[in-house]
Parts: sequence; structure tokens; C-alpha cells
Amino acid sequence: MLPLLFLLASAACLQAATLDPIPLWPEGAPGALGTADQDIPTLTAFLPEPDKATGAAIVVCPGGGYGGLAPHEGAGYAQWLADNGIAGIVLKYRLGSKGYRHPAMWNDASRAMRLTRMKAGECKIDAKRVGIMGSSAGGHLASTQLTHFDLGNPEATDPVERQSSRPDLGILCYAVITMGPYTHQGSKKNLLGPDPSPELVELLSNEKQVTKDTPPTFIWHTWEDPGVYVENSLDFAYALRRNRVPFDLHVYEKGSHGMGLGRGPEHHPWTLDCLYWLKAHKFLN
Repeated sequence: MLPLLFLLASAACLQAATLDPIPLWPEGAPGALGTADQDIPTLTAFLPEPDKATGAAIVVCPGGGYGGLAPHEGAGYAQWLADNGIAGIVLKYRLGSKGYRHPAMWNDASRAMRLTRMKAGECKIDAKRVGIMGSSAGGHLASTQLTHFDLGNPEATDPVERQSSRPDLGILCYAVITMGPYTHQGSKKNLLGPDPSPELVELLSNEKQVTKDTPPTFIWHTWEDPGVYVENSLDFAYALRRNRVPFDLHVYEKGSHGMGLGRGPEHHPWTLDCLYWLKAHKFLN
């Protein structure tokens, strides 16, 4: 696998030896609280070897309770995707622990989808095969993108904003979905603040925002997860079913929260199940 810098701000996607991140907004993110690294959302890509590349890409949202970003759920996933022929695009989004609240994180994810499509041709990515995935709180961000997207503004002066932010599919790994009784309280506080309005809680309870236009989704969780209750995944799957949206749901009995690809030397079986599903959706050859 050849990790490459995703030169979204340049005129072309060029190979480079470094992995320096590229800002989503070269002139500064809207609503930024400063100019430090924590205020600059970025993308970094891991592109597969040309003979493995399928042309598909997935934007990866690491978990961390909206207070941090877990590397094994960011670069770790991106490396795994690239090893299997899919471009893994890691999103560094703004965090509640650094003073940000919704919609900053959602704006970052939306911009990531648009930028990936904007530069798809230059990076040999199919703009009609761009998905999103996330774990834990990163799964909440991914599920927000799956349920709160738009098709772009054709009148926008910024050409990036003319692109759709709708993922073509989603992968949710032990995801926080709801802001209701089964939520992860730390993620909720970092995202919405200590005393959010009932309307905001409803809006970001993404199991309540599914429609017939929500993209197909792969969902996995463990029954014994003590950090994020499995009801998050079950309720989202039920909402997809009610709206006749295709999904793949896997609930494994054993496994702690935050396991990523797996705790041991071998990958967890969810990875094989996911690759099988991605092949069915033509993200793999």
C-alpha cells in the first residue's frame, strides 16, 4: 500500500513522500475559534497501489467521544481500506474538547465529502462511489452525514460547495446514533453542550432522521459493549428497515468498545463481512 498526500487544495493529485494534512478550507474554516492546529480541519488520504485500486473512496471519521481522535480508527482504517483497493480519506474534524459544538463537526464532514468529489477525477476516484465510515462518536458524525446531507448548491461561488455531500454508502462501527436515553453522555456533552434544547437533541438523534433517501449502510456492534449501547445500532437499523433502505446489520456477542479492526494479530470477523458487503455495492472488484 502506498500512502499518499491528498492534495485537495492543489491543481492536481500528486504523489508525495509526506503525509502532511490538507485543510478543508485553505482560507480558514467557518466558525473557527483560532488558527491553531485544533482549529484547522483537514483531510489526509491513503491511496491504494494502482493495480489494486477500485476507484472507490471512503471518508473515515475517527472516534473519541467528540473530545479526541483515535488513530486506530482513522489511519488504521484508512490503511486497511487501501490494502483492499479503496482510497481511505481520514478526516480530522473539530472537537468539543476544544470549544466547538454542532454544527462545526457536521460542517467538516460535509466539506470532506464535497472536496473528495471535487478532486475525484484528478485522484482517479469515482465521484459516484464515495462513502463514509466512523466508529463510536465518529460513527455519530458519519450517521449525521448519512441523514443530514444535501445535493450541493449550484449557485455557490465556491465550486466545492456545488458538490453533493451525500455519501453513496455508510459504515457504522459501534456507533453513537442517538442523543436520547441510550446515548453516550460524554459524546453528547461535547457535541451539544451541557444543556441542549429538546429540538437539538431530536435533530441529532439520527435514528429519527432516516428517510427513504438515506444511503445503504453496514452496521456492526457487540452485544456486550459497555461504552456505547447496542441499542444505538439496533434502532438505526430498524429506522432503515421502516424506510426500506438496504442495510447489513451484524451484532457479535463478544468484544469491548473501541476495538477497531480487532484486538489481536488477526482482524475481527466484521472486516470480512464488511468487505463482502462492499463488493456487493461495487466498491470492491
